[in-house]
Amino acid sequence: MKIFAMIRAELARLTATTMSRVALVALMLVPVLYGGLYLWANQDPYAGLDRVPVALVVADTGADYDGKATNYGKDVADQLIDDGTFDWHTVTAATAKSGVADATYDFSVTIPADFSSSIASSSTDTPHQATITLTTNDTNSYLASTIGSQAAQSIRDAIVARVNEQAADQLLIGLSDIRSSLVDAADGATQLTDGATTAADGSTSLADGAGQLADGTGQLATGAGSLADGTGQVADGASQVADGSGQVAAGAAALFSGTGSLASGAGVLATGTGTLATGAEQVADGTSQVADGAATLRDGTAALSDGAATLAAGAEQVSQGATALADGTTALAEGTDAVSTGAASLSDGTATLSAGAAQMAAAAQQVADGNAGLATAATGAGAVLSGASAALDSARSDLADQLGAAGLTDDQITAAVAALDPLDTAVQDATDAFTVASSGIGVLADGSAALATGAAGVADGASSAATGASALATGAASASSGAASASTGATALAEGAGQTAAGATTLADSLATAATGTETLAAGASSAATGASAVADGATQTATGASALAAGASDANAGAGTLADGASQTAAGANTLSTGAASAAAGAATLRDGADSAKSGADTLATGASSLSDGLLGLKTGAGTLRDGLTDGVNSIPNTDAQTRDLQGSTIADPVDLQKAAVTSAGTYGAGLAPFFASLAGWIGIYALFLIVKPVSRRAITALHSPLKITLAGWLTPGILGLLQMAALFAILTGVLHFEVHNPVGTYAMMGLAAMTFAAIILALNVWLGSVGQFVGLVLMVLQLVTAGGTFPWQTLPAPLAFLHHVMPMSYAVDGIRQLMYGGNPATALNDAGVLLLWLVGALAFAAVGVVRMTHFRTLRDLKPSLIG
Repeated sequence: MKIFAMIRAELARLTATTMSRVALVALMLVPVLYGGLYLWANQDPYAGLDRVPVALVVADTGADYDGKATNYGKDVADQLIDDGTFDWHTVTAATAKSGVADATYDFSVTIPADFSSSIASSSTDTPHQATITLTTNDTNSYLASTIGSQAAQSIRDAIVARVNEQAADQLLIGLSDIRSSLVDAADGATQLTDGATTAADGSTSLADGAGQLADGTGQLATGAGSLADGTGQVADGASQVADGSGQVAAGAAALFSGTGSLASGAGVLATGTGTLATGAEQVADGTSQVADGAATLRDGTAALSDGAATLAAGAEQVSQGATALADGTTALAEGTDAVSTGAASLSDGTATLSAGAAQMAAAAQQVADGNAGLATAATGAGAVLSGASAALDSARSDLADQLGAAGLTDDQITAAVAALDPLDTAVQDATDAFTVASSGIGVLADGSAALATGAAGVADGASSAATGASALATGAASASSGAASASTGATALAEGAGQTAAGATTLADSLATAATGTETLAAGASSAATGASAVADGATQTATGASALAAGASDANAGAGTLADGASQTAAGANTLSTGAASAAAGAATLRDGADSAKSGADTLATGASSLSDGLLGLKTGAGTLRDGLTDGVNSIPNTDAQTRDLQGSTIADPVDLQKAAVTSAGTYGAGLAPFFASLAGWIGIYALFLIVKPVSRRAITALHSPLKITLAGWLTPGILGLLQMAALFAILTGVLHFEVHNPVGTYAMMGLAAMTFAAIILALNVWLGSVGQFVGLVLMVLQLVTAGGTFPWQTLPAPLAFLHHVMPMSYAVDGIRQLMYGGNPATALNDAGVLLLWLVGALAFAAVGVVRMTHFRTLRDLKPSLIG
């Protein structure tokens, strides 16, 4: 029997009765019904989303943003409703919750009360995200929930883009303002650089001056130390002068008291000698009368003898007193000479002291003048430091204001201004050093003033001492002269008294002789007259000497008074000198300490000035760097207009535009699923045909016809019917659903090849397994349903199923139809067709082997009618 004869016989059997024809037509329409209806239902499901009921809850209360009242929640809701993607229903939160629960709404979108305030918080210190709540219920529809999630993400993206656009607009406007402020800041930095250059030059001069000041104060400290040592020695000498002048004053007072007593004694002596002279004259007269009358002599010899004895005793006393007086006046003369010599030495010493005090006063004045110049220099240095500090503070304030106006944050401004801190520290160190130096200069001024005062006191005391010493010398000279006169008078008095004593003795002897005899009266009277004349002359000389002694004692007393006054003045001047010298020594010590402090302060000032100079040089460099950086910053910020900023804001808000460049395109969701459902419909159609089509002809096998012919006839009958099924399905895809097919002939050929391959596979299963083979065909359909990669990419499958994807024929059928339907790679389609042909040939060969087995090994089961067909 020929192949086509067997095919005609099988088709005749299938159409033999009305019911068989109805069954055949029904099974032929299975692919059309399955594939066509499914693809029609999913042709473009997104086009019907506007009929999906969705609850929209708008609870946003609005917020103030950039000084304006805004309500982003209402704006978003209006945009959603106007867009019309879903069937939006604006409801309350409770209604939305119950509606999603009872399937009134597929899902709900809730805009909370703080939606606007959360968006506005991005410009505050506590920014936080705004939220939109999507509520789904998978019991309503899982895909609806999935679509809702995608829609919510799209809503979020749209809101983010709008907020970003507004933020970008504000950012660009802020950048424009910052650019303007940076221009001002750059100008200020230029001015700061110029000022820093000037300040650096001034600080260099200040450092040089401070170094010179330190050297000068060092020399001053050395001189002040020497001055302190000299004034200490002067103070010691002045103390010794004060002690000596005190002793001189005490001696002068004692001398004045002694010369007073001498003057009083000399007065008494003058009175006595006057009386003696009168008596002597009377004796002379009496002795002259003795010569005239012996009677009278005889009568008066007894009395004269008594008087002569008395006279001799008195003359002896006078002689002794005169001798003592002569000795006293001689000692007085020697004392006054010593006083005169000491006064002369004192006068010379005080003259030298006065000259030294004058030199010390002149030196103190020079120190005071030097202190005035130092104070002037310190005042200038203080002014420079004050100016530098004020300029630095002003620069800091200006820089902070300019950076703040430029829109920089506080942290950025603090970091920029902190660059000036090293300079501020240097200025402060210099100011502290200057303060220490100023205090030292003040102490130096006080010490030099005390030194000047002490030097003036020393000069005054030295002048007073010189005056007292001169008066002392004059008094001592007068005392010495009076003492010399007194000594001369006392000597003459002693000689007169001796002569008086001798005369009195002679008189006594003469009287004794007269008493023995009158015959010797004349001779005795003559001798008595001579002795009386000598007594009168001696008494007269004694009176004259006593008068001179009284006058000399008075002069000595006056000189001693002058000497006492001078000695007192000298003592007072010496005390003043000692006090002034002590003050001068204290002032010199203070000057030395002040000079040391001034030197220390000047050294610190020099160090601080050097640090200030280095800091200002650093400021100059930093200011230049700041200026260059600000200039670069200005140049790096574009100078844009409002239109350009709007365009930039839109670009920043949505910087990436998705350009869809498809190598091939299915067009719609349904067209995307068509290759998969066409292949699946082909398998189901062939599977259904084998419910009524006999795999092989039992009669042909019994008649022992060719196994190959029997196999081909069993394959071609369902295969041809499968081609008709694919033709009907292809017509539905292109004519009814209007799917765009890039290569219609190739697409239909691939669909037909798939149907023929599926027919060969199910034939082989039926030949070998019979009714069990039909069940295995159903299992293979299920496996290929999940491994073909018709909906999700096959790479998402678990590893075992991914392996089956590369084995099952439907995977290649789906891929081949896609390549030809969408205009893909023809080579890939040919490769898919080759794999299907391998399956086809292999399945036919496997079926032929089964037919051969059936012709050689027949059983009683083979004689029984089949359960199906």
